[in-house]
This record gives sequence, structure tokens and C-alpha cells, in this order.
Amino acid sequence: MEKEATIQLRNVTTGYRVKGKYKEISNRLNAALHTGEMTCLLGPNGAGKSTLLRTMAGFQPSLGGEVVVNKKSLKNYPPKELAKAVSVVLTQNNDIKNLTVEEVLAIGRSPYTGFWGRLRERDRKMIDKCLNWVGIESLRSRKMHTLSDGERQKVMIAKAIAQETPIILLDEPTAFLDYPSKVAMMLLLHRLAKALKKTVFLSTHDLEHALQISDQVWLLDHDKGLTTGMPEDLCAEGHIARYFERKGVGFDPETCTFSIEHDVAREVLIDGNPDSLQYKLAVRALLRNATRPIRSMGEAQMESTRSDVVLRVPGDGTYRLLDHGKESVCVEKIEHILGIVGSTIVKNQIQTIRDAAQMTAYE
Repeated sequence: MEKEATIQLRNVTTGYRVKGKYKEISNRLNAALHTGEMTCLLGPNGAGKSTLLRTMAGFQPSLGGEVVVNKKSLKNYPPKELAKAVSVVLTQNNDIKNLTVEEVLAIGRSPYTGFWGRLRERDRKMIDKCLNWVGIESLRSRKMHTLSDGERQKVMIAKAIAQETPIILLDEPTAFLDYPSKVAMMLLLHRLAKALKKTVFLSTHDLEHALQISDQVWLLDHDKGLTTGMPEDLCAEGHIARYFERKGVGFDPETCTFSIEHDVAREVLIDGNPDSLQYKLAVRALLRNATRPIRSMGEAQMESTRSDVVLRVPGDGTYRLLDHGKESVCVEKIEHILGIVGSTIVKNQIQTIRDAAQMTAYE
């Protein structure tokens, strides 16, 4: 079944006019947004995400091609009609000072309140709903200038929802939010798209959240252009890795997650239950501290790797260090084992050098 397109890009070129000349940012983009879907726009800094979003919102004209909103060219929309079709939340901090949170949400109802801006019962109920949805009921009477960056961002998102448009465009909506609030906001926007059949389109740098929550992803890059699709398809086809993998950053297409690849200065044998939480956390801590854990000497990639130093993690809450087959240390915190592992390896390396040179510890 063919999905209903609410916004279409037809050979759209974005950019600016600077000193009488045109500066292109993105060239000949073709894509579509659909009803009932949340789509995330991803890309590196400077890829043109904000420029594209502002062009789609009608805040700046395209340099070429056409943006179509609900089968009608964007440039043919009168301002009031467009305000009933598209609501927008931009990245930059708003400069509203003397209005309360409730008054700001009331501005979102302005396309429906007429010249005098008088709120009807329906408008007040919508404001109440939005305050509740976004979780800012307690801020209702607060002045905007007294709020934190994250609180102001939530207010502006609530205002966009209160505008009751079929299309919501958001530029970095979670930029000022703490981690739990980021997740809650992304989930809320996704639920709004599904429950109210809205088109939600947002640019973000939160790759992990976007890949877990969004229905569709747009990947934008100067050199690679625009690639669109479901997150899982883009992972399977290698597009996510192609756009974002760099030195020190790895991507696992099976889980659609990124990982940090640390430099390795040494290796250590590790023994124990690999399915236990303690084992997995010990591996993580060792890698962060430039030590690669290996299960056998057959996995060793460095000539300096010692076979006589073994870290045992049985999964019973303890961490044990074996030096030449004898248990030398038993502790209950990973923090305590890290320094001992390194010092034991170095001590044995120094001893090997001394033995080879027939030196005593005092020479």
C-alpha cells in the first residue's frame, strides 16, 4: 500500500544568497515525508541539516526545485494557511522574557483564535493537554526568562504541538535536555506521529536515539548526498556505517549501535564467565584503559603479551589475578584490579629482561 506523502522534495537545492552570489549547501534533493511517521534527519556538522529544515518550513527559499506540502507548492501558501499546516521548533534559544509558559502556548493557538486572540474552551483544553503531554504542568505560571534552557525547549515543543498542525518540523529539539528527557521527548514525538497521524520531522545528533525510535531516517552529507530509508534497512545496506564510521568509532549493524574503539597498548589473558555482568564490565574497563582482554594466547596480537598473568572473573562478584599460576590478588571492585594488572605485567616484563641479561634487581 502506497503511503500518503505530506511533504515532498523535488530536486531541491538549498543554500543562501551572499553578496549577490548564491552559495549552495545541498544539491538536487529528492525525498518524501509521510503521515503517521517520525523521521530523523542525521548528518555531520555542516552537512546542511538546519538549512534544509528551514527551507522545508518556508523560512528561506530554495535555490532550485520545489517543496510540496500536502500536494501544494510551499511558495503558494499564504502565511495563515501555512501556520495551520506546519509548526516549527528551531534550535536557537528563544528571547521571550515577560510571558508565562501558558501564554506562550496560547500563541500556538493564534491560527485559530482570530484577530483578538481570545481563547475558547477548546483552545484552553488543548493547552492543558500539551502541558500534560510534555510534562511541564508545574511550569504553567512561570515566566519564560526564569526557566532553564531545557525547560524553555520543552515549552517551545509544547507550543508547536498546541498549534495542532498535521506536520511538525523540529531542529535539534533535544539539544538542551538531559538524557532521560531526551528519550522521553523522542518517545513522545513518536507517539504523537502514530496516535494523531502527524508527520514529525526532526534533525538531531542523537544517533542512538534516532536509530532506536524513528520510523524513517534521512542521511545528509555534502559528498554522499541524501539517502533515506528505515533505520534497519540503512544499517543492513551499510549506509549508516558509510556516513558515520571514523577512526575510533565502530558501528555494529546487527544492533544498530555505535562503539568507541580504543587504542591498545597491551594485552592480558582473561578467564571466567563471559556471560556475567562482572566479566562484561571488566572487559569494558580494560579496553578503556588501553588493555585488550584475550581468551587465549592464540588471540594475542602483540609480542609483549604475557602468558603468566591471568585475570580471572568467575562472575561471583570477585576479580582475581593469577601471577605464574598463583592467585596474588582478590578484590571486589574493577577499579582495584586495573592498576594491579598493569603493574604485574610490567614487573614480569622487567624481570624477563633481567633474567635474559643475567642482572640482579640491584644492578
